[in-house]
Amino acid sequence: AVAFLKLSNNIGESMSYNHVVVWLDHKEAHVFHFDSESTRMEAIKTRSNQLHLHHKRGSVGSGKLGGNADYLREIMDAVQADNEILVVGPGSAKNELIDYIGTHDLHIAKKIIGVETVDHPTDGQLLAFAKKYFLKADMMRKVHADAKYDH
Repeated sequence: AVAFLKLSNNIGESMSYNHVVVWLDHKEAHVFHFDSESTRMEAIKTRSNQLHLHHKRGSVGSGKLGGNADYLREIMDAVQADNEILVVGPGSAKNELIDYIGTHDLHIAKKIIGVETVDHPTDGQLLAFAKKYFLKADMMRKVHADAKYDH
């Protein structure tokens, strides 16, 4: 059985944020919705203990189970209202989330602007990384937009 723990400060719960960063592994996700004025954090945890298997070298298979669909759906639902999505994490869970979203909701998939490998940052480090990432992405878009009009 899978159970989820969802934590939120409920400030602006129905509000649409400009950016979201999702850090995840196979056990939990930290989701930060933010814009220039506010930040909201959610933690989504799965209680399933069958997310990662170990086996002897030389046996068939990767040793990992496929993505937990309920867990991935919960994360996808958490980011649906945001405008731009950055997905980060230490292992394959981030790619499983990207594949899941691409299969189940192309509208959300189009809003993913980056996927990065990030180990286990504190929440403060994660938010700082995301703000820097989105600032750089915004500047790159501006440079490309300006270049189109410079003839």
